[in-house]
Order: sequence, then C-alpha cells, then structure tokens
Amino acid sequence: MTAEAGLKGAIRVPVELGERSYDVWVGPGVRHCLSEVIPPDVGRVAVVTQAAVADAGLTVGPGVEHRVFITDDGEQIKTLGAVEELCREFARWGLTRRDAVVAVGGGAVTDLGGFAAAVYHRGIRVVFVSTTLLGQIDASVGGKTGVNLPEGKNLVGAFWQPSAVLCDTEALDTLPPEEMRSGLGEMAKYHFIADADLDTLSLPERIARCVQIKAEVVAADERESGRRAVLNYGHTLAHALEAHGGYDLRHGEAVAVGLIYAAELAHRAGRINAERVDEHRRVVDGYQLPTRLPEGVDADAIVGLFSRDKKAVDGVTFMLDGPEGIQPVAGLEPAILRETLEAIR
Repeated sequence: MTAEAGLKGAIRVPVELGERSYDVWVGPGVRHCLSEVIPPDVGRVAVVTQAAVADAGLTVGPGVEHRVFITDDGEQIKTLGAVEELCREFARWGLTRRDAVVAVGGGAVTDLGGFAAAVYHRGIRVVFVSTTLLGQIDASVGGKTGVNLPEGKNLVGAFWQPSAVLCDTEALDTLPPEEMRSGLGEMAKYHFIADADLDTLSLPERIARCVQIKAEVVAADERESGRRAVLNYGHTLAHALEAHGGYDLRHGEAVAVGLIYAAELAHRAGRINAERVDEHRRVVDGYQLPTRLPEGVDADAIVGLFSRDKKAVDGVTFMLDGPEGIQPVAGLEPAILRETLEAIR
C-alpha cells in the first residue's frame, strides 16, 4: 500500500484483476479527488446518492455533464423496482454506454448503483465513493452488486467491477453510532479471515488493511466459486436474522452475532478449541458489539432460513474456522444448529 501524487496522503490499495484491475484509495477527503479517477473518455456521469450525502462537494471533472439521482435511505432501497426506476431515469436522460455511474453513500447505495450500472446497456462503468465504514471495507470492493427479494438478501445481482473506489475516512466523523457499529461488525471478521493483527493500526490503516485482505481474496476468486466464500464468514446466521426481521439489528451487528455462532458451531464440530472461541469473543467484545441472539428468536425459523443461503448448494453450509483456516462445511445436522443457537441466547 503506497501513497501517490494526486491523492496526497491517501493509501492506495490495488485490486489486481487483469483488465478489470482498479485502485481503492483510502484517506480523509478523497471524495474531492473524484475527477482524478473518472475514466477520461466519459461524457456524462449519473451520480446515485442519498439526500443526506448529496452535497458532498463532488467534482466530476471539466467538460463532464452530470446529474444527481436521489434514492431513499437504508436497505429497503435494494429492490428490483428501484433498479428499474433508476435505469428508466438514465434512459430518459440519455445516458449511453460510454458514460458512467458514480454511487455515493453506504453499502446499500453501492449495491443499488452498482447493479444498475451492471445491467444498464448490459454494463456501463461505475465508480464508488464510499461514505460509511461498512461500505468501505465490504460493499464497495470486489464487484458484487445486488438487490434483495422477500425470500432473502442479495439473491439477485451481478459481478461488476468498478473503475475506482474512493473510501473517504473524513465522512466517518459524522457517521451515526449505529452505522459505525455496523461497519465494525464486518471489520471484526477480517481478524479471522487472514489472522490479521488489526489492533495496532490507526483507523485509516485498519480500513486499508481490510480492503487489502478482501482484494487478495477477490483476485484469487473473482466470482465466488471457492475461496471468496470466506468473506461470508459470520454471515449465514446474520442473513437469516435479517431475513426473519424484527430484531432491530444493523447488518454488522448481525454479523457480530454470526461470528460468535460460527465459532461455537466450529467448536462443537471439533474444528477449533475453546481458546479460539474466546478469541472471537474478545474481538467482538472489543468493538462493543452484541455476542448473543436478540430476544425472541425462533430457532426453528432461523434454521429453516439457513437452507436459503447462497452457499447452501449441498444442504446447509457454513463457513467455519478450523486447523487450515476458514472453510465451507456442509451437512451439519439441524440438531447441532439448534443446540448452538440455544448456547448463544
């Protein structure tokens, strides 16, 4: 990771994907450098963002026409209907295949704007300006875009790599505490994906290290045919809790509980020892995140939702820690899944 002229003081993290390679820039105020990463032949830019961050001081560059498209806030914007409406607005404006989308905001905006870019004209270029911790270390890197269905999260989407990503750490200064916790839940998983020593790093360095870990995983498995599934560590329970609803958990908070559940499940499966479970609890506690199920969770309903997870190709499949790191484990019996849920109430 090195700083380069033009984005002074920022940390550059390359994502190496051959012709689809791009750079992620991490640092305070990098959103003001948008014009430096917009592809030079772009004529128009559709800026997809939320009202709260629409006036972010963005400059798309001289001679580049742009229009702002405002979406609502939160996960509820990730629908096929929202994608259709965006694409229709692009078409009415006259956005062409040589133009670009810039998605400015958190993970939901990145997912929506990225998916719209992936399908409009069968794919136009996109740049992400990420303003939340969750977006910076997760949604904005790796090219996974998508929206939700009533049956589950992110079930419709596309792999579509951005042209560049700007992770503005200055934007985190005004992030609501609950949004910061959501990002910290995703950050916690990186402690275990690469056994990364994040504790000694400053926040920008920690963000850049998480991006670097994800970039290395994505470069080895761009379309999630194997290794990339490790990035879903802690997510099987998290997605089930979110799909079941009504628990007032942010995504990262649900992931935090999912990490503890995955550790306890791995321990019961004989893959890790009690000390490793304690290490999971230490990391999650260190971020002041929940380690237990919310009240009123219906264990049978949650176990039923496990089978809808995208990894469930050979029955219920979990990413579990073990002697050789985090790996997919299939064929887990419902009894052990329920038993482990009861253990973290």
